[in-house]
Amino acid sequence: SEGGLYVCMNTFLGFGREHIERHYRKTGQCVYLHLKRHVTQKVPGASGGALPKRRNAKLFLDLEISSDLNSDDFEYEDEAKLVIFPDHYEISLPNIEELPALVTIACDALLSAKSPYRKQEPDSWEEELQASKHAKTLVQLDNGVRIPPSGWKCCKCDLRENLWLNLTDGSVLCGKWFFDGSGGNGHAMEHYKDTGYPLAVKLGTITPDGADVYSFDEEEPVLDPHIAKHLAHFGIDMLQMQGTENGLRDNDIKPRVSEWEVIQEAGVKLKPMYGPGYTGMKNLGNSCYLNAVMQAIFSIPEFQRAYVGNLPRIFDYSPLDPTQDFNTQMAKLGHGLLSGQYSKPPMKSELIEQVMKEEHKPQRNGISPRMFKAFISKGHPEFSSNRQQDAQEFFLHLINLVERNPVGSENPSDVFRFLVEERTQCCQSRKVRYTERVDYIMQLPVAMEAATNKDELIAYELKRREAEAARRPLPELVRAKIPFSACLQAFSEPSNVEDFWSSALQAKSAGVKTSRFASFPEYLVVQIKKFTFGLDWIPKKLDVSIDMPDFLDISHLRARGLQPGEEELPDIAPPIVIPDDPKALDIDESSVMQLAEMGFPLEACRKAVYYTGNLGAEVAFNWIIAHMEEPDFAEPLVIPAFGEVASSGAAALGAVGLDNQPPEEMVAIIISMGFQRNLAIQALKATNNNLERALEWIFSHPDPEEESDAALDTVDMENNANANILAETGSEGPRIKDGPGRYELFGFISHMGTSTMSGHYICHLRKEGRWVIYNDLRVCASERPPKDLGYIYFYHRIPS
Repeated sequence: SEGGLYVCMNTFLGFGREHIERHYRKTGQCVYLHLKRHVTQKVPGASGGALPKRRNAKLFLDLEISSDLNSDDFEYEDEAKLVIFPDHYEISLPNIEELPALVTIACDALLSAKSPYRKQEPDSWEEELQASKHAKTLVQLDNGVRIPPSGWKCCKCDLRENLWLNLTDGSVLCGKWFFDGSGGNGHAMEHYKDTGYPLAVKLGTITPDGADVYSFDEEEPVLDPHIAKHLAHFGIDMLQMQGTENGLRDNDIKPRVSEWEVIQEAGVKLKPMYGPGYTGMKNLGNSCYLNAVMQAIFSIPEFQRAYVGNLPRIFDYSPLDPTQDFNTQMAKLGHGLLSGQYSKPPMKSELIEQVMKEEHKPQRNGISPRMFKAFISKGHPEFSSNRQQDAQEFFLHLINLVERNPVGSENPSDVFRFLVEERTQCCQSRKVRYTERVDYIMQLPVAMEAATNKDELIAYELKRREAEAARRPLPELVRAKIPFSACLQAFSEPSNVEDFWSSALQAKSAGVKTSRFASFPEYLVVQIKKFTFGLDWIPKKLDVSIDMPDFLDISHLRARGLQPGEEELPDIAPPIVIPDDPKALDIDESSVMQLAEMGFPLEACRKAVYYTGNLGAEVAFNWIIAHMEEPDFAEPLVIPAFGEVASSGAAALGAVGLDNQPPEEMVAIIISMGFQRNLAIQALKATNNNLERALEWIFSHPDPEEESDAALDTVDMENNANANILAETGSEGPRIKDGPGRYELFGFISHMGTSTMSGHYICHLRKEGRWVIYNDLRVCASERPPKDLGYIYFYHRIPS
């Protein structure tokens, strides 16, 4: 923060200069530790360059050094002082004479504390590499293996990138996936676990100057002082190697059309964009899915108004610990992206003299969403990890949190909400059932059979196999071209209902289902279902090109309801069959696969199918939506013993705790402050039994006498209702913003890689009449937006 950071000596929360007065007025805390880092240019040496870099003893704060400044040309000095409010009385540190011993100890502990975010991250790659303990004594097998200069492929799968050569037996195997684009199935690690061979070198990094070596035993990148000798054992001459992926030299490489190059607009000089709305986000390690989604979310006016427009009110009424408040973190992130304070252009020539003076103000370059990610992913088994995630699944997770934490009179997530009418027909009796559900995303299937370049695809596949067999460079990629109209047609066609139970026949029968829009949302989110599973259950991605339209009209998909001549299926529930041995219950794997293709964790899909009695993917989907926020959502299925009931199973049957009264001790504390009992109960129920927030709720509702028992009942209903949108239908129905079904494209999120669990996400948004690419910290004007390769598309309604 410009002006330094003020740390409350009571709560140890940090505030920028513009927020410290608010915290003081709100809490009455008056003692703060003021931390500031000064940046000055180094004194030039005799040769004109900066003096040699040496360890700066004046740095004592565990903070990152700005990447915008060359650390060889600038030096840093940290300053700490105590500030007493409201008079801003300052006491420089250290100051043993004036300060009590307890205060001195507290200040020293705070100044020497390690950043909590640094504790969460591996700090290996920034440190200087050390020689491996295995390098000198490495045993290499005399097995006659010779590594060719090109055409490498993992010996356990078909991957041709991120390949590692084991320096003991010469095996070529794929590595694990990384957020920077390299992907793999982890076969190199598996080989080490099976054999214990410790060192591997990454193919494509070998140059006359060295190579990237990793030690599986030491679990870090290392130096191999004998790398030339170790490579020569397998016929590799370091002096002849060029550092290109897959061993191809520059003059051997043909122009490629890989999605990595096309989506990132590689090879095109892109103009950086600065100012409000053009702020990048730092990749925290596989957090690009979060960056892409949040850039799209805060390009929508309703979210801008709800969080950034209401920022003063949100900050004023935030709880005492704002790090644990969803709306505060959303407002903070939105302000960072939209204010322009963290997206300033490089200094112009007239400011160079100022740079050369004693003080230099670093340029703001993007924001780091560490606190936001830590909060929004807390308790979630997937998002709380550092693994790559599915952007679509994170989008739904975010919307769920927005629903559970209302801000203002309107919920911004309403702009995505729409009603789906599902028509299910029994093929034997011809009777129908119409149901409605709430959704946020239109999932569009990929109609591979409708590819317009089938002959080219067949020819490419033949050439690719020939090139692999002959170890020649692969031919130029040919991507399947799918008409958007074919995907839309596939969406509207009837689909078979697995394990359909007909209430007309009182038995299982064949059934078909069609989906239509009972309402059209203000903003339509379209997901292309590119991810699927092979016969071996290995996730794979369909690398296709779809001609997504700039203007979309889906008015013909409007639902029509029960038609004349149609007869409804009887409203009879299927019988619940409890087997004598629950462990013998078979799980319908076809339903599991359907759910897994939607991006849900495999174990969660198995639990959903089990707890809904194999009644099909539709019923299991509803179970998933109702339980996806539970801590054990993605944990393996544990089938209870006979006579027992698992917690999830009970929830599946709709069991709800009846004792929803707040703890009596909390009620007594509020009553002791002079408030009435019914008001204390109402406040605690409205804040999920959070005492601090309950007190704030009371002060923000100045007319509690007007609240009736009916209002208390309403609070009960809201707290007992499931957080998911399916359970949020009141007597007047779900909140929707219906209108015409005509839309215009304004953004899309693209994925590069072989599955949702690896690769990289990028966002393109249309702003001020032109397309802009958001690639983590890099924000530039887009020259060739790859609209045909997107994964999630954002459309806004065209006013009639």
